[in-house]
Amino acid sequence: MSPDLALSTYRCRDIPQAAVHAVACGASWIDTATNYHHGRSQTQLQPVLAANPDLRVSTKVGFFTPDIATAARDAGVVTPAEAASGHCLTHRYVAWQSGRNAAELGRTPDVVFVHNPERATRPRDAIAAAFTALEVEARAGRIGGYGVATWTGFEGAFTVADLLDIASRCGGPDHHLAAVQLPVSLVMLKPLAQALDGTGPLAEATAAGLNTFASAPLHGGELPAMVTDQLAQLIDSDASPAEAALRVTASTPGVNHILLGSGRAQHWEAAHRVLALPPLPDKTLHEVIDVLSA
Repeated sequence: MSPDLALSTYRCRDIPQAAVHAVACGASWIDTATNYHHGRSQTQLQPVLAANPDLRVSTKVGFFTPDIATAARDAGVVTPAEAASGHCLTHRYVAWQSGRNAAELGRTPDVVFVHNPERATRPRDAIAAAFTALEVEARAGRIGGYGVATWTGFEGAFTVADLLDIASRCGGPDHHLAAVQLPVSLVMLKPLAQALDGTGPLAEATAAGLNTFASAPLHGGELPAMVTDQLAQLIDSDASPAEAALRVTASTPGVNHILLGSGRAQHWEAAHRVLALPPLPDKTLHEVIDVLSA
């Protein structure tokens, strides 16, 4: 089954317009964060979310803007050192920010991701503190569930098994750990290679019934310029470099949602066409890995 399209508001210049294009092309999910678009992304999504009640939304806790740091200090939920760091996953801060997220979105978030916990000095302890706070929020019905959004965390800081163990300790057998988010692209190939072998975070998350989100499929828009003619021909001779790169991510076993951060209608239409195609054969994906590893 092909993954769904989802909007990432990271680096979106016009979030409301991007959301309109995403919805028009069948996006089922919008992903945002407290610190995106100078801290204004969540409030900018309110009209689209109100107009599309079936659209699901995920947000994050961890990073914050200077304005949020000031408000958190005034509320007594971060120390001066924590405020200066720009990233915090303590129980008190996560609980406070979770409430702000819902107010800014104008609705209950379906998932709240713990954002890049690998930045913490002791990542697993930081995850436990955040999960404990988010379990309280989930049991009170103030969030649908929680997860971890990471860039390099699965490179040694923690595993999906670790996350499941922490969630079980924080929330018992009926914990609300629901999702993981990680980069999957022609630049970040390891999750693809692992998934083809039935190992790694995507395979482990799928086996545990967790929702999976592939972030940065075009590596911040840099990938199309990096795709050679040889590589594009190998992937799909009829595709543009961007479409070829996106098709590899869409063909990665275990990916449920692909996060696309574009405000242009033509990009969403092209992505919609790519995701309607059948997944690339495993043989082709292995050849892509071999070419890029040479």
